[in-house]
Amino acid sequence: MGTNANASIAGAAVEGNPGAAALTQTRLASDAPQADANPLTYNSMTESQDKAASERDRAMEAKAPELEVRNLIKRYSARSLVGPISFSVEAGEFVSLLGPSGCGKTTTLRCVAGFETPSEGGIFLAGDRIDEKPPNRRNIGLVFQNYALFPHLTVFENVAFGLRLRRTDKAAMKERVYRALDLVGLPDLAGRRPEQLSGGQQQRVAIARSIVLEPRVLLFDEPLSNLDLKLRLQMRTELRALQRRLGKTAVYVTHDQGEALALSDRVVVMSEGRVEQIGSPREIYERPANAFVAEFIGNSNLLDVTFVETTTEATTVRTKAGLVLHARSRSCGPGSRLVAVIRPEHIRIVSGDAKPDDNRLPAIITEVTYLGQEIQLQLRAAENTALMAIVQGRAMDCTLGSSVVIAIACTDILLVESER
Repeated sequence: MGTNANASIAGAAVEGNPGAAALTQTRLASDAPQADANPLTYNSMTESQDKAASERDRAMEAKAPELEVRNLIKRYSARSLVGPISFSVEAGEFVSLLGPSGCGKTTTLRCVAGFETPSEGGIFLAGDRIDEKPPNRRNIGLVFQNYALFPHLTVFENVAFGLRLRRTDKAAMKERVYRALDLVGLPDLAGRRPEQLSGGQQQRVAIARSIVLEPRVLLFDEPLSNLDLKLRLQMRTELRALQRRLGKTAVYVTHDQGEALALSDRVVVMSEGRVEQIGSPREIYERPANAFVAEFIGNSNLLDVTFVETTTEATTVRTKAGLVLHARSRSCGPGSRLVAVIRPEHIRIVSGDAKPDDNRLPAIITEVTYLGQEIQLQLRAAENTALMAIVQGRAMDCTLGSSVVIAIACTDILLVESER
């Protein structure tokens, strides 16, 4: 990202047009009643209209989310487009846009920031439309994936860059810069240059440069992707704590499911330019809307099945190989094609009697992978059905090739519509 992009983001929230007051007075004058109008009637109408307008404004402010993306479409060609995409973010909420590469999440973020122009739809900040405004007039801060720090400037000068563009008083600027550096834990590194910092420290400087401008919304474009695993885990904890402390509304782009689940109040799952599901981390993991979400979020066993019958207690389905399973109850038409979703941690190896609602299956352990706190098992169950199970590392001695009995509660088998 070049200097112009840095300047655009750093200069967000420039003061408004000083001629606005004069223009408003001119309009008010042109709207004034004529000399022969009844002043009592006019005053009564004006008071009534003002009251109604005030009530409408209050209702809009109460209902309007902090950020709303409404039916956004970005076309690159007749066959290549992102959208329509719609979602909203409440004040102080942390929302992640999650999906594989090429799903449109970064394009959506760039449209919100002002670096891409939507082909259709609108973007609203607290009810005011902003997609026709330049980036520096949107009151939005953006933290880039590659940090976009100026290499020839010190940490202090990088953080102060946007304040200088706003011609902030030197004393106030110094106070705000050090306050921002203190928030990210770097008050003692103000005199260093970016090349003298670690990756995590550079990321903190990039965050400080955004929050020093006090934007209404913070945008993050995969900010932790360049860090090693241990530092990434540390930074995501610090980032979430900072966001909560500041109370800022945040939109975070990532392809890392763990990051999205750990950081977010809600997650927008995207695929091929469209929204697949919006919900809390628990909702999208435990109640995925379709097979794509089930497969993309965490590990899953996905089995193509056909509906057999349903009762108030369970729905019975059958795999192509003939394996009959009892799943969580749902309404289906005769012969409906579905996908049974079974999370690996819901498969238990049992030695005694299973629960009455369990599906009990004989299986052979075909692969054992030790992962420290847990053991990942590849199983070949009845009717040659391949399954993956995850058990606690010290729960049992799992031997390759041994025969076991597995149990899956019917409430742990979720049925979703087949997309195949």
